Amino acid sequence: MTQLASQQPATKAPFADLNLRLICQDCQDPVPNIVEDFAAGDLICGNCGLVLGNRIIDTRSEWRTFSNSDDNTDDPSRVGAAGDPLLGGMNHIDSTVISQRDGGSGAARDLSRVHGKATNQKSEKNLMTAFKEIQTMCERIGLSKLVSDSAKQMFKRAEDQKVLRGKPPVAIMAACIYIGCRENGNTRTFKEICALTKVSKKDIGRIYKVLQPLLDKPSQEISLDSYVIRFSSALDVGQDVIRATSEVLKRAQHLGTLAGKSPISIVAGCLYFVSCLSKDDEMKSARDIANVAGCTEATLKNAYKLLYDAREELGKDLRMAKELKALPVP
Repeated sequence: MTQLASQQPATKAPFADLNLRLICQDCQDPVPNIVEDFAAGDLICGNCGLVLGNRIIDTRSEWRTFSNSDDNTDDPSRVGAAGDPLLGGMNHIDSTVISQRDGGSGAARDLSRVHGKATNQKSEKNLMTAFKEIQTMCERIGLSKLVSDSAKQMFKRAEDQKVLRGKPPVAIMAACIYIGCRENGNTRTFKEICALTKVSKKDIGRIYKVLQPLLDKPSQEISLDSYVIRFSSALDVGQDVIRATSEVLKRAQHLGTLAGKSPISIVAGCLYFVSCLSKDDEMKSARDIANVAGCTEATLKNAYKLLYDAREELGKDLRMAKELKALPVP
């Protein structure tokens, strides 16, 4: 019987070492200590001092940063500021200026004109100007960066799709700021945006309707509780008034007492209703509440009249300083 030979694992052929190793000719150290002296442009052995190469190229940054002592916090190793994603990252790369020193031939002027058309610098400049205006207006009324960024994105989307060609830029900015507030749950009324931008409510509303189809998602509904908190903070009322106003507002919405009224007049009427039940030194007049809410005193009292007629249901167990009989008769 023939005996089969045992199978031995095949030995792997060694791979060729293609690494380029730089070692000192004198030391012959397998782990060389090579020092790069960029100031002198030499490559030196750190053990024996033999110069292994000269005129080496320094590939490091050409600038030095004194971040601890210099008030300027910009990194000089960066060429220009960071790109703005709202401008497509082209706001710094395409900002090359063609020199006018061409011996009077006019070639530099022609190159500058062609470069401006090719890079679309005019539209970029208009966008940057609009973004600065939006940022300034948002900061003026204390809006967050999220709101201003949302307004900028909406403005750029309208410019790209050219849905508002020929409309005043200020009116478009006003509508974009209002949309930014709605998208981020920051309640601002049309009247507040009108006072900020000096644009009529009619113009803002017209542009807002045109921009609505461009929204990624429907705008959030206006939260009346946020109006309560903002108006109460401006009037400097206590927590018991805020709590009771929110409760009266909830009951009025459930009963439909103020159905059809604007959100401002609803909140203002509820605030006045609860304020009349507060202590004498904490009461707020109808004029003060109307001024803070941005509505007329007559509008506030019309809403209060409807609340007064349903006072038994609305004012039950509010735990305020005064009873319902203290409410003034409208």
